[in-house]
Amino acid sequence: MQGSARRRPFPAAAPGSPPPAGPLYPGRHGAVKAEDTFKTSPFHLDLWFYFTLQNWVLDFGRPIAMIILPLEWFPLNKPSAGDYFHMAYNVITPFLLLKLIERSPKTLPRSMVYVSIITFVMGASIHLVGDSVNHRLIFSGYQHHLSVRENPIIRNLKPETLIDSFELLYYYDEYLGHSMWYIPFFLILFIYFTGCFTPVAEQSRMPVAAVLLMGPSSLYYWYLVTEGQIFILYIFTFFAMMALVMHQKRKGLVLDSNGLFLFYSFIIALLLIAGWVAWLWNDKTLRKKYPGVIYIPEPWAFYTLHMSNLHAAKEGS
Repeated sequence: MQGSARRRPFPAAAPGSPPPAGPLYPGRHGAVKAEDTFKTSPFHLDLWFYFTLQNWVLDFGRPIAMIILPLEWFPLNKPSAGDYFHMAYNVITPFLLLKLIERSPKTLPRSMVYVSIITFVMGASIHLVGDSVNHRLIFSGYQHHLSVRENPIIRNLKPETLIDSFELLYYYDEYLGHSMWYIPFFLILFIYFTGCFTPVAEQSRMPVAAVLLMGPSSLYYWYLVTEGQIFILYIFTFFAMMALVMHQKRKGLVLDSNGLFLFYSFIIALLLIAGWVAWLWNDKTLRKKYPGVIYIPEPWAFYTLHMSNLHAAKEGS
């Protein structure tokens, strides 16, 4: 009995009591946390490149593909090329966002990330259906710079309750779909941004590849904000990022290369949005469609108002 007592280094735990915290139990709150070590994360050139590329091809490029490709290939009663682009976007984007979160040197709230990804996929899928129908209406003469009821092909529908159905479709496309799509999208980017800080000033530099990639990335954010009509969400996300940068600076922390890339992309996109608004400030037709305090015309509304008529005149000459 005495020998067995000497061999036991710890006192026996009471039945049902939790095991003691310490190195033998790294999952307990008493263990050293990974985020307290301030690990350095190199610039994710592969992820940021794929992310920007698929945004341009699958998001911005889908309505262009639908217009350019022959209508005989994709009849109006079947999914268009843009719809297949949208389907691919709904799969690839959440995958890349999850990979981005995985590479964060800081342990991030998984439950919030998972709920955000699920909501993102649902919102983007809702938008897929509404956007598909709305863009197919272009071939029937629908004009995006006009409201639903002001469109000539809509206001003459009988019975008039059909107009309500098209307004419901527009609501799913432009409001509910965009909200469930973009709110979790920017939330995930901000969650990732919270882990992009380092105490080493030498690590707060962007490689040349990041500087070159920042142009197309910023331009896509401009398109996302203007076409999605999400300036309020965007500016609040930017202010939250700026407040976090100032807060961390007081603690002696600076942005790493990934954080700088994301932060500067948001700044440049904001400048592009300001230039876009200034250029179209006196456009009376677009002013009528966007009568609120925040006047940010959609690029596709500008296209159907000015560019489509120009193309039609060239084809007729």
